[in-house]
Amino acid sequence: MVKRSKRYRETAKLMERDRKYELAEAVSILKRFEGTKFDQTVELVFKLGIDPKQSDQLVRGSVSLPKGTGKTVRVVAFCQGADIQAARDAGALEAGAEELVEKVQKGWMDFDVALAAPDVMPKVGRLGRMLGPKGLMPSPKSGTVTADVAQAVKEFIGGKIEFRNDAGGNVHARVGKLSFPPEDLIENVEAMVARIDSLRPASAKGVFIQKVVLSSTVGPGIELNVA
Repeated sequence: MVKRSKRYRETAKLMERDRKYELAEAVSILKRFEGTKFDQTVELVFKLGIDPKQSDQLVRGSVSLPKGTGKTVRVVAFCQGADIQAARDAGALEAGAEELVEKVQKGWMDFDVALAAPDVMPKVGRLGRMLGPKGLMPSPKSGTVTADVAQAVKEFIGGKIEFRNDAGGNVHARVGKLSFPPEDLIENVEAMVARIDSLRPASAKGVFIQKVVLSSTVGPGIELNVA
């Protein structure tokens, strides 16, 4: 059994079992957990009414959080020609084509997001077995394969995140840091909920967003009312 902190237990007493909280109140509860030795990540978890085994019901995409994530994002760009310098000027950690592919093949994986120009994807395809399992393989569906690589670099550094459902039909997404002002967290959460809602597969039956839980790294999970 997990041993909880005194602050966790005291705060949990203030929460009503089986109640769905309005977003502003949920954020207020989470903010009680500020003051730890690190700046906690705030996460949203969605339980979706999809069948993850059906390819036409998979939920995957990206969203630009209006207030960013509070995390320094390391972006690499697979591109060539003038795009290489443009990506670097936009803030890419590394940019290139064949030489960057070879660097990754040798085991270098010190990045959080991989972008690719369409004309370089045949080369990047060789990295599928390395990048795929880590969720780093560029894909048009997630906005990481794009003709405007420099703009994509700026967006991901500025707060754009990728997401996709897991084997249980859940989507996990970080939506900021606990040190964010409440209004910033609220704005980010609202943007994330709206984005997920827009991706309902046509073949999904019944209620699409079945449950949404907001939590911080060491805080309680708080179910939201997103009806």
